[in-house]
Amino acid sequence: MDVGVFEQVAGVLAVCVAAGAIALVLRQPLIVGLIAAGIAVGPEVLGLVEDTSEIELLAKIGISLLLFVVGLKLDVRLVSKLGPVALATGLGQVLFTSVVGFLIALALGFDLVPAVYIAVALTFSSTIIIVKLLTDKRELEDLHGRIALGFLIVQDICVVLAMIAITAVGDGEGDLATEFLGVILRGMLLLAFVGVVGRYLAPRVTHVLARSSELLVLAAVTWAVSLAAVSILLGFSEEVGAFLAGMSLASTSYREAISGRLSTLRDFLLVFFFIELGTQFELGSAVEQLGAAVIFSLFVLIGNPIIVMVIMGVMGYRKRVSFKAGLTVAQISEFSLILVALGVSQGHVGGEVVGLVTAVGLITISASTYLIYGSDRIYDRLEPILRPFEREHPGANLDLDEERPEPRYIVIGLGRFGSTVVDELLERGEQVLGVDFDPQSVRAKGERFPVVFGDAEDPDLAEQLPLATVEWVVSTLRGRDVNLQLLSSLRRSGYPCRVVVAADDDEIAHALDAAGADLTIRPLHEAATPLIAAMDAPVVDDGAEPDPPTA
Repeated sequence: MDVGVFEQVAGVLAVCVAAGAIALVLRQPLIVGLIAAGIAVGPEVLGLVEDTSEIELLAKIGISLLLFVVGLKLDVRLVSKLGPVALATGLGQVLFTSVVGFLIALALGFDLVPAVYIAVALTFSSTIIIVKLLTDKRELEDLHGRIALGFLIVQDICVVLAMIAITAVGDGEGDLATEFLGVILRGMLLLAFVGVVGRYLAPRVTHVLARSSELLVLAAVTWAVSLAAVSILLGFSEEVGAFLAGMSLASTSYREAISGRLSTLRDFLLVFFFIELGTQFELGSAVEQLGAAVIFSLFVLIGNPIIVMVIMGVMGYRKRVSFKAGLTVAQISEFSLILVALGVSQGHVGGEVVGLVTAVGLITISASTYLIYGSDRIYDRLEPILRPFEREHPGANLDLDEERPEPRYIVIGLGRFGSTVVDELLERGEQVLGVDFDPQSVRAKGERFPVVFGDAEDPDLAEQLPLATVEWVVSTLRGRDVNLQLLSSLRRSGYPCRVVVAADDDEIAHALDAAGADLTIRPLHEAATPLIAAMDAPVVDDGAEPDPPTA
């Protein structure tokens, strides 16, 4: 019986669910389970997946959405601040790893050309793995996460240049200097285009599209995938284009809403990336190179973090920041496999190098997952011996939150009642952040106080809000289900803020109280009570004009 692509995907997803469930039961990172599932469904084990272009396509879309969401969260003003440390650590780590890796390869008996390929393959870290892990830990927007993202971009540029060099040398026809100059010019053209879109078109277009949340999300995905495709045509990777697409929308009022709506789709499609990654591991040749693979893996797991810590320590960063940033480079990238595959196609290296890099990738990606997840505990144990990596008086202290709102109150729903609540709080001099799903309301009220575009029904809304300083979250929405969803989202966030919700009747109020609301109000009932009381008050006829009743 012939098995079609749809049946293959169904079987693959079933294996992924089973592997993920086993990983959770064993209290192991989900990523490790997914990579194991990718190996299991590959041609050397279960054989559910051969080389299917459909899974590769889904993986690329998932990668594009992941980097697009990262770009959405990037505050452009930080680029100039993080530029020096990103460039220094990125280039410093690439230079250190390639030189020392080359010497280790020669010492292990590899010939000159294979040693060069191995050394270069060891230098690149996986942007996808790191961003996924830091996102899961909610550390992508921390200082070490921002710095890691910066030097990963530097590494991606180095990957492009390395692949151009290999192709030019292999053809024997290309002018290397001309190729590199072309990359620079195309890159500048792409940046200029994205800058124009972000400055002039994105705010206007997203404001129109936001009238329909479905259309806004569809347009965002289209923009991410389209710019990723343009990036590939210009000689870059899809990650670069998708990341720039996100950056172009980062200054709009709708970036958090887009990010929240895409999170589930992004995580689903990324499963296919891990499947594809697992299927690329050639177990047979990897086992043959296991001894050398262990040596190179230890070098990547230990040497790469150390050089990052040294560079950041010299630049004045605290040892905790440099340690956690250094752990993010403790693995090699999926591009390392692509690089050596390109070397095989050019006739520069043989299958033994592919097997070696495959084994190093499997070991380092799995091990670095544990390192990043346990970074805080590892740091606490190693802190005494890390003191040499910090200056006596560390001077580098980037304030990533200097322009972020730090409200005491968040009011969700800016209708008549919500606007009245905000006005009362502003008159008292309180810091307030408004949340509304109506683009017109966001634009109009955003001129008086900070307002963000958000949907209370979004299960990830809490992750989009600056809850660290918030004491009260006030929902003026009177729907039962929407307030239950909001309460669930806020409680899962882990922040101790108290929550006020509105209800139309006693039954809904009791349900919201049971779900954990700190205070439940009935605006219509409470407005009617003083009116009825005033109407029931005895009328005193003293000849004077009576005062009108007030609610």
